[in-house]
Amino acid sequence: MSSWLLPEAALAQGRWVKLICGASNQDLDAIEDLCGLYALAGVHCIDGAADGAVVAAIRRGVAWAVARGAARPWLMLSLSDGLDPHFRKAWFDPARCPSSCPRPCERVCPALAIGPPTPGGPGVVEDRCYGCGRCLPACPLGLIQERSQVLASGAVAPLLAELQPEAIELHTQPGRLQAFGERLDQLMASGIPLRRLAVSAGAEVGAQELWQRFALIRAKGLLPIWQLDGRPMSGDVGDGMAHAAVQLLAQLAPQAPPGPLQLAGGTNGKTIAHLEAQPQLARLASGVAFGGVARRQLQPWLLAAQQRGTSLLADGELWPQALVAVQQLVRPWLERT
Repeated sequence: MSSWLLPEAALAQGRWVKLICGASNQDLDAIEDLCGLYALAGVHCIDGAADGAVVAAIRRGVAWAVARGAARPWLMLSLSDGLDPHFRKAWFDPARCPSSCPRPCERVCPALAIGPPTPGGPGVVEDRCYGCGRCLPACPLGLIQERSQVLASGAVAPLLAELQPEAIELHTQPGRLQAFGERLDQLMASGIPLRRLAVSAGAEVGAQELWQRFALIRAKGLLPIWQLDGRPMSGDVGDGMAHAAVQLLAQLAPQAPPGPLQLAGGTNGKTIAHLEAQPQLARLASGVAFGGVARRQLQPWLLAAQQRGTSLLADGELWPQALVAVQQLVRPWLERT
């Protein structure tokens, strides 16, 4: 990839692109396809769940891309310092669904994790669900629940030592400075030489709490990336979400601690236009992360491959077409000036 920069250089030049596979996403076939195509398109980092099977799928996809000339992106794993919407699954008992229900939950699920009702069916396909929560208010009977998934403190260090990521993303919420510090201690106990620690935070966290976390991060000798989560898990909803992360950048940038500022949460193909319309602000953005929209971009080809009974990466007719769609999303950031 002639336009590919080393990750640190991409951050410095504002051309950093990260793929978010989803902190709760364990749809291994789709993850492998996503990672292969986006690595081939030139992303600098792939962020996924801290799970051995997920990491294996990411690495299979990356190996496929490297074999076709791609540079190897960083592996970043997502953790949280407590309950967080990124670390949850939807659940309901399909036996309680009336046969007359029009199933709006199925229509609004971007991950295709809710299928048609079948006797004894699973309701939500857990591996596909990445916790966006759109099905929760959609159910007319309120039958859908969310089940949080937070990694136990004692499991963090040995798991990271086993998985060997280059970077970590730590999701945080207001008032959790002590929990954030405890997670940092667990990261350090793993002995992994991390390239970067991404801190994912929304507007509710605020600049003061980011500075408090910055002090803890620097005391550990780590380098931060500030992931500004404008509208979590909503980039695939529509173009109206594209401005949310840009607005958060404008709000926090004047007071933010040192470190790259990366857009996320609601980012999609229209985000760069919103950003570049404000040149002074655009200079402050180090890059972008794409989550739900990254999968939506590939969805037609993922479904076509599934119908053919194969994976997308194994289909020599489909994956080149899918790569063109992926490049349309990624390339404008790689080619920023």
